[in-house]
Amino acid sequence: MRANLIVVIIGLLLPFALLAQHPLLRSGPMPGYSEMREAMIWVQTIGIATVQVEYAPVGQKGRMRLTNLVTTTPSEAYTAKLIADSVEAGQRYSYQLIINGERVSLPYPTEFQTQAIWRWRSDPPDFTLVAGSGAYINETKFDRPGKPYGGDYHIYQSILLHKPDLMIWLGDNVYLREPDWNSMTGILGRYTHDRAIPELQPLLASTHHYAIWDDHDYGPNDSDKGFWNKENTLSAFELFWGNPSVGVHDVDGAISSFQWADVDFFMLDNRWYRDPNMLKKENKTQLGEKQLEWLFDNLVSSLATFKIVVLGGQFLSTAGVYETYTNNGFAGERQKIIDFIYEQDIKNVIFLTGDVHFTELSVLREEGKPTIWDLTFSPFNSGANTSGGSWNNTLRVPGTVVGERNFGKVIFRGPAKNRQMVVSSHTADNQLKWEIVIDRE
Repeated sequence: MRANLIVVIIGLLLPFALLAQHPLLRSGPMPGYSEMREAMIWVQTIGIATVQVEYAPVGQKGRMRLTNLVTTTPSEAYTAKLIADSVEAGQRYSYQLIINGERVSLPYPTEFQTQAIWRWRSDPPDFTLVAGSGAYINETKFDRPGKPYGGDYHIYQSILLHKPDLMIWLGDNVYLREPDWNSMTGILGRYTHDRAIPELQPLLASTHHYAIWDDHDYGPNDSDKGFWNKENTLSAFELFWGNPSVGVHDVDGAISSFQWADVDFFMLDNRWYRDPNMLKKENKTQLGEKQLEWLFDNLVSSLATFKIVVLGGQFLSTAGVYETYTNNGFAGERQKIIDFIYEQDIKNVIFLTGDVHFTELSVLREEGKPTIWDLTFSPFNSGANTSGGSWNNTLRVPGTVVGERNFGKVIFRGPAKNRQMVVSSHTADNQLKWEIVIDRE
């Protein structure tokens, strides 16, 4: 009850507090990737401006350092990525944005952190991850007539109360509309509008953010490799997110990878190489040959306790509806991935997925083989699917269906040999729906 009251108070005061920010600040600042020797902070201005960040270890203002200085330009939607490279591992830093030489005062904390050097020194550090998909921000002149599809923006204030170390956006992070996806003006306009809502800004400012995409931030509904404008939507994705990379080696798309403590994250693109859903063909693919090979190489060589495969659509569900992996002719590739995990005896593989507008957990257990999990969290604040619990998913973990706006939380905790994932779902109003513990194998 007290947490809900805090959310209400923040929601009432936030729009007024934001009036005091710099007149050229559009959205952000937002920490992106975090490493041991550098971290990145993203920001967007309203017009051309010079931007920089001043930072110091929390409580040590006498040790201020500056990032690189960037001039924002219209060709890059007035966005900037600022690199904090005078840092020490395992530290929290407070930071202040500087626009045109003027320090910007914000009514909420602005902090980032660097990852700790722990291997061969200690047990891995505990940390908290929040995840979800489906962020529809209403804009009446471009929306369908009738009841607004988006709502409950205060979910982002509820998330902030959990003080996550990092947040993974699981796709449909913006919803491109018909006026948007065929022009760079429309694509950048959608990102700019949606990123700037007041309810989101405090969460952006003190949590590290990573993202993949799905069909609605890639292009039209259920779009595939044939979408003609995917180079532009990929450019916008790169401008507005702070992943360590966009593409890896010779594999194009919204693909990346990172580590956090003893966990490896493999961020996949299920659109760039995807065969059309309606195409009748053998050996259909969502990931493409090169991306699949990259995933296999990394899974088999990973030394991480947990290997998190981040994917836009559900992987394990046997429901065979809409864009689950078992539908539209993609079941063979799904089985190929499962067989590889079994043949190579890769333990603790966890799929982290979205798309379906409801939450559920799935688990595949076969005697003598590694257990595979699929944690689906959806939606943040787009329309919820109230009938998903009736889908015939034989691998569903009973009691984990949530048919309303919600977010997932995962706490990685415990000593190296007894590492656990504490997984839970919370509504937009911060009500706990369920919690389970997954032990390392």
